[in-house]
Amino acid sequence: MAQGSRQIQSQAQQQVQTLSPQQILVVKLLELPAVELEDRIHAELLENPALEEGREESAADEYSDVEGSEDGMDNASTDYDSLNDYLTEDDIPDYKLQENNRSQDDQPENIPFSESTSFYEILKEQLGERNLTEHQSELVEYLIGSLDDDGLLRKSLESICDELAIYAGVESTEEELEEALCILQDFDPAGIGARTLQECLLLQICRKKDEERTPNPILELEERVIRDYYEEFTRKHWEKIIRKLDVDEDTFNEVISEITKLNPRPGASLGETIGRNLQQIIPDFIVETYDDGTINVSLNNRNVPELRMSRDFTEMVEEHTKNKFNQTKESKEAMMFLKQKMDAAQGFIDAIKQRQNTLMTTMQAIIDLQRPFFLEGDESLLKPMILKDVAERTGLDISTISRVSNSKYVQTNFGIYQLKFFFVDGYTTEDGEEMSVREIRKILKECIDSEDKKKPLTDDELAEILKEKGYPIARRTVAKYRQQLNIPVARLRK
Repeated sequence: MAQGSRQIQSQAQQQVQTLSPQQILVVKLLELPAVELEDRIHAELLENPALEEGREESAADEYSDVEGSEDGMDNASTDYDSLNDYLTEDDIPDYKLQENNRSQDDQPENIPFSESTSFYEILKEQLGERNLTEHQSELVEYLIGSLDDDGLLRKSLESICDELAIYAGVESTEEELEEALCILQDFDPAGIGARTLQECLLLQICRKKDEERTPNPILELEERVIRDYYEEFTRKHWEKIIRKLDVDEDTFNEVISEITKLNPRPGASLGETIGRNLQQIIPDFIVETYDDGTINVSLNNRNVPELRMSRDFTEMVEEHTKNKFNQTKESKEAMMFLKQKMDAAQGFIDAIKQRQNTLMTTMQAIIDLQRPFFLEGDESLLKPMILKDVAERTGLDISTISRVSNSKYVQTNFGIYQLKFFFVDGYTTEDGEEMSVREIRKILKECIDSEDKKKPLTDDELAEILKEKGYPIARRTVAKYRQQLNIPVARLRK
């Protein structure tokens, strides 16, 4: 038998799942929050003349539609895959999208909600992270309230002393205020709490020097320019400064270039950042909890228009059906155009309907799984829940649940929450008991907040306390949760 290279051929079957254009449309609409959905619908209305806004003329018909359909819309059962049978007006119902469980007169108002915090609150948060006496905290907090929009302190410490005594009933000395101001000037952003522009720039240069920790000739020159030759700097007497610094022109240009990168208005710049991040959030769901334990959920479709097939297109189809045996080439092309637009309109309506069904199904499952929270509003009542739990309860795919949960918000009796808020990691004990990680972290923070700051609790001691409280977790787990809470180790909490 001749020997040689052999080529082995094999066959393998492989299933490849591809999404149809309709499925892709459903997926894209599913990901959109309420505000973006409204924009998407208006864009579709402009693009497709076969789609229009409108509602049933008869109030009785509207009520019948809502009562006779599980999702509050009609069945949209007409098949537009083929217009060869030539549809008549009677064959084309008015497809409309109704909001579930909510009458036209009982619409929720759009509720603006911001995730950002004010400049004052950001500084207050940093104040809470400092280990200060009650008197020091009072002084620093008053100084924060005395800052102008640029983040600078324009008042003298002497006048602030008088204000504290007169308006706040707090006795203090200028020396105590000076110490409190030094604490404030250590906050972020660098330069906050400065009394002059010169001090503001010097604070930023000193912060940069502290962060680099190694000698930097350019930084040293920056500090000298602002500290010793500030008047010449403001008047741009460059040659005079170069002579006094005894440096070459290139080095001096580098120094000036770095100084101009400093921020003369640290408070204003932070405020601009907050303004850019400020976004108005319209909740996608309205969840109302009543005293008898009833929980009602509805979609917030206040600004989402109702949709139906265009009556003009319906009439044009009727005209074409009257002359189906005497059609010209132009008439057939017109009929094909009508078919394409009506198919697209029907597909869009069906996709919107499917989106609403999926959102309602998912939200109802989340309510069922986290019912204690929706009744009480207590975060510690949230149970461990992952995407898989909701998927199994709804029969939907995990990827679908993920899309619904992304960028969606729900308004409850206790505030507005992102849907991701309700997905809680779980911790399983050795006995197989599952606990909420969020609940454990909350108890851990309470333990640390109430500890003796002169003798902070170690991770071992915290683990023991948690065990006594019914949370038997290991020391390394305590350390992990402590790090997630951005709480330093015991020796740094003194």
